Amino acid sequence: MKILAVDTSSMVASASITDDNKLVCEITLNNKLTHSQTIMPIIDRAFKMSELTPDDIDLYAVSNGPGSFTGLRIGVTTVKGLAHATGKPVVGVNTLEAMAYNVPFCPHIISPIMDARRGEVYNALYMFEDGVLKEIEPPRAIALDDCIDELLKKGLNTVFLGDGMPIFKEKLEKSMGDMAAFVPQNLNQQHAAAVAEAAKNKSPINYGKLVPVYLRKSQAEREREERGIKQC
Repeated sequence: MKILAVDTSSMVASASITDDNKLVCEITLNNKLTHSQTIMPIIDRAFKMSELTPDDIDLYAVSNGPGSFTGLRIGVTTVKGLAHATGKPVVGVNTLEAMAYNVPFCPHIISPIMDARRGEVYNALYMFEDGVLKEIEPPRAIALDDCIDELLKKGLNTVFLGDGMPIFKEKLEKSMGDMAAFVPQNLNQQHAAAVAEAAKNKSPINYGKLVPVYLRKSQAEREREERGIKQC
């Protein structure tokens, strides 16, 4: 089964093509250009380098949240457009779950953390059991302090990754000591191939049902609500 996977949930734009257990192509870009400028050229390049066309793809997969609100909308819309044009099914993959596949067979708790601002992180907890990824805590927006307290109560070594890791590494080290470990740079960011791997275990849906999963309201929505409360 050929899968084209896309991840635009963060500053990273990534697209991959896999064929069963073979990674045919993966292109990942992390610079100042916006996803609206990069993701379609990346996908087009992946097709050309793989000598494939959109019609050759059996399943389209996308990281549909949490993450950047604008990035998620671009990724989801791109995949829906490709699926609509080819009549192929889609799969939405949670960003945090896909990131856990960056460290397969890890014997410790895997804790992806994405910076959600205002002292919060997008986070979930996973562990591999007999090679199968298991969800310990579901995706949520959570205060970093609450996340640390939760992990300390579990009393297990934890591996951190994600764009929140460099920001909060010092605090995590201070709070958790030897219980905290951190992935190297090459495993820290989102990879479309990990989205494809996670997609293999999910049921395909019609592209019309694919939507972003934000976990919390946008900053603009929160500011409107705050202005409304002050006016009352």
